[in-house]
Amino acid sequence: MQQGLVAKIKHLEEENQMPFISPTEELAMERGVERGIEQGEQQLIFRQLNRRIGVIESSFIETIRTLKIDQLELLGEALLDFSTVTDLEQWLENNSEF
Repeated sequence: MQQGLVAKIKHLEEENQMPFISPTEELAMERGVERGIEQGEQQLIFRQLNRRIGVIESSFIETIRTLKIDQLELLGEALLDFSTVTDLEQWLENNSEF
């Protein structure tokens, strides 16, 4: 019986040229993609900051991890002008919610 159901679903997928994904699965996939993008941006910013101003304190790392994607993008642009850790500290004070 289960094989018959699977075969029917496969047939419907092929007919409609789309996989059978529930709205919950689709939402979970979207959230996973968004989280992956966010983590990638965080890692890039950490590498850029380490190269630009040196080793970053763990408190700054934790604060950066709370930033939303749009804030991470702004930080990524702003850090190009940073020359000291004070620049990072001031940016975080002005642009993040502790």
